[in-house]
Amino acid sequence: MARITLDNLAHSYNRHPKDESDFALKPMTLTWRDGGAYALLGSSGCGKTTLLNIISGLVRPSRGRVLFGDRDVTDLPTAVRDIAQVFQFPVVYDTMTVRQNLAFPLKNRGVPADEIARRVEGVARMIGMEETLDRRARGLTADAKQKISLGRGMVRHDVNAILFDEPLTVIDPHMKWELRTQLKALHREFGHTMIYVTHDQTEALTFADEVVVMSEGRVVQAGTPQSLFDKPEHTFVGYFIGSPGMNLLEAEVDGATARVAGATVPLAAPYRLKPGRVQIGVRPDAARLSGGTEGVPFRLERVEDVGHHRILRGRVGDQVFNLLQDEGVPIPEGASRVTLDPARIGVFVDDWRVEPLERAA
Repeated sequence: MARITLDNLAHSYNRHPKDESDFALKPMTLTWRDGGAYALLGSSGCGKTTLLNIISGLVRPSRGRVLFGDRDVTDLPTAVRDIAQVFQFPVVYDTMTVRQNLAFPLKNRGVPADEIARRVEGVARMIGMEETLDRRARGLTADAKQKISLGRGMVRHDVNAILFDEPLTVIDPHMKWELRTQLKALHREFGHTMIYVTHDQTEALTFADEVVVMSEGRVVQAGTPQSLFDKPEHTFVGYFIGSPGMNLLEAEVDGATARVAGATVPLAAPYRLKPGRVQIGVRPDAARLSGGTEGVPFRLERVEDVGHHRILRGRVGDQVFNLLQDEGVPIPEGASRVTLDPARIGVFVDDWRVEPLERAA
């Protein structure tokens, strides 16, 4: 196991990059502690897999260094980095049995036969394949083959890190939940450094102790799932994390007051903003539907009942706005406004969070 440091790392697939737009990965510096569980989260094409392949040695970065502990591994091949990698689509040996596939990484390293048998049996139980250990992989379903790939990645105890590249894409939804739970249990038991790439916020937030959110090749925030939800540092994080995501409204901010759609919104503290595009952000559970005169004008368009609560979807002016309401709470007659909790309003300039004056002082 190892602490992993990405030191001023950047990468371009263009041999002669001229400006920032030529970089698939914008400059970043990150440190992941030994034994941590991390997720790289972002939409398709944001650079997650490129970053993972740089860590594994499949891609050499254009700039910067990769360190395992204090050792610079930037120019070292994958084989000597002692990592295990599980890819998006299953990679198995069809002519081998499930048992032989799981045992393969251990046999290659000369692990004693009794230890191989013990580890293979343990991993097979974890992925639910005890009954198929002596079946050949050829003819198994895609999700069964992916479970073999997962098991082969986790069967070794001597790795610096285990890297997962969207490993549950072909797994059925119920098995996804089980495998996420089992991966978390494995991490607690053995303490491997694990890095999990996904575009699915549920996978990231339930698996990782810390989530790195990426957008357009840039790390926009790294933190605990709670900190990403409570205090997004970028509008992408606010919108991408949560279901529904954070509401973002064009605004004018003057001191401790915002103007939105012709209405006044009180803020919890005063701001002094630089020129740029100003938005306020508020989570759907921090807004309340009102039939009075307070708040900002709201036009309700539809109600979605999701069991334990309802999602009220509508617009503030021409901007999409969602709020949550507990199941069974009636919608006020003539409700045409929403009030926002000042303590949970974030202010953003050109997509980045701005701290209020009294907190920045």
